[in-house]
Amino acid sequence: MSKIIIFDTTLRDGEQSPGASLDPNEKLQIAKQLSTLNIDVMEAGFPITSEGDFKSVSAIAKEIRDVSICALARAVDKDIDCAAKALKSAKSPRIHVFLATSKIHRKFKLIKAKEEIIKTAVKGVKRAKKYVDDVEFSPEDASRTEPDFLVEVVEAVIGAGATTVNIPDTVGYAVPEHYAAIIKNLRDNVKNINDAVISVHCHNDLGLAVANSLAAIKAGATQVECTINGIGERAGNTSLEEIVMALKTRKDFFKHTTGIKTKEIIATSRIVSGLTGLRVQRNKAIVGENAFAHESGIHQDGVLKESTTYEIMKPEDVGLPKTNIVIGKHSGRHAFKKRVKALGYELPDEELEHTFNQFKLLADKKKEIYDQDIEALVQNEKSEVPNIYELDSLSINCGPVPTASIRLRVGKDKIVADSTKGDGPIDAIFKAIDLLTGIKGTLLDYNVRSITSGKDALGEASVDVEVEGNTYRGRAVSTDTIEASAKAYLNAINRVATKHRRKKST
Repeated sequence: MSKIIIFDTTLRDGEQSPGASLDPNEKLQIAKQLSTLNIDVMEAGFPITSEGDFKSVSAIAKEIRDVSICALARAVDKDIDCAAKALKSAKSPRIHVFLATSKIHRKFKLIKAKEEIIKTAVKGVKRAKKYVDDVEFSPEDASRTEPDFLVEVVEAVIGAGATTVNIPDTVGYAVPEHYAAIIKNLRDNVKNINDAVISVHCHNDLGLAVANSLAAIKAGATQVECTINGIGERAGNTSLEEIVMALKTRKDFFKHTTGIKTKEIIATSRIVSGLTGLRVQRNKAIVGENAFAHESGIHQDGVLKESTTYEIMKPEDVGLPKTNIVIGKHSGRHAFKKRVKALGYELPDEELEHTFNQFKLLADKKKEIYDQDIEALVQNEKSEVPNIYELDSLSINCGPVPTASIRLRVGKDKIVADSTKGDGPIDAIFKAIDLLTGIKGTLLDYNVRSITSGKDALGEASVDVEVEGNTYRGRAVSTDTIEASAKAYLNAINRVATKHRRKKST
């Protein structure tokens, strides 16, 4: 298999993302991680744009020795000279010269004829060649450049000494077949094309950056320019992690490889996200929080039996410790049982089924279920007493005179209801329960705590209630702390009622 050169432009095009800005120390930190990731070429910046960018490129060129360090420059003498100066300490320097070639850029931005474009491009490459052996040239907006003129430009810059010709889809205009045809046209019609590497640089305005880059590889491109997390101008650039893992996972189709140490992908993604402040969307391929997460019961069952049923990549390959089985409303019994067991609990089938049903009710109320939620449900199940009285509905009025209206289910068919006033909503609830059950309790202790975080957190209420000289403890959990309080008090009263029934039966 032939190797695809991975050219990373996170520190140049990636930093141009609106909202992203890195100081020299942050750039160097990312550069070190990119070196660990084992990329081939690192575009460290655009030195002419600012003193900070110049210093960043210089520092990276001096510090990073095992990667080719590249600096961007317009086809302008001062840009090229500045890039060369910034790269002075680099072990393997590359100057990347660019000049727009499309009709729309020639007419409105550069106001230059075709002949002048070719002359300027050749001059720029020759000037860069005086400083370094490795020169890359990009005809900006190549995907919208007339095919015949693009052939002329590419042939001319290779003749001038360019060792890499990069074909940018600058505004994300191309589609895979169109972009592949551009690469094929160059391979077929540029006489000296074999004297240079064909590179591709795609933007994601139509969400096709990765697809276009892969199509270009099939058509003969051997370098891909990309960024970590796909960051970049507007909708971003080709995502490094997606390109690399597509080539790795579908090597049967692409028949190419890279030198990337894929187990460093997650670490690199998180460093870039943290320093740029650009968060990765949850469903982002490869590095998103959900990329190796499964909530559907059918999917969880399959993955737990054989990971390849629903995973085409191993999470370990990109630096994740394991698959994330998300316990939520779509989870099945198999995944729930496995998680309960992993938490150290063994439940009989009947208890497991009841706990699973309670879990489903909870999952309908909150987006994410934490291990602490499951533990609370299990512990609640284990402390469960026969429900002689069961809460059917509850409403409270917190006006000047707090009132609680409660309906209790007694046995399978009987419903009792009443309303009572109290010193507060909780006091009114407890008094209403006393009235409906006929059991008068004295509240000794009452506590409510949040089991998990977030506004939909599961709350646990616990009470100590004295009845006839004996103390009974009750507890319950719910996303509604008022409901948890009512159920906890009712749990204690059920213990009293159960004790009374046992006495009568003897």
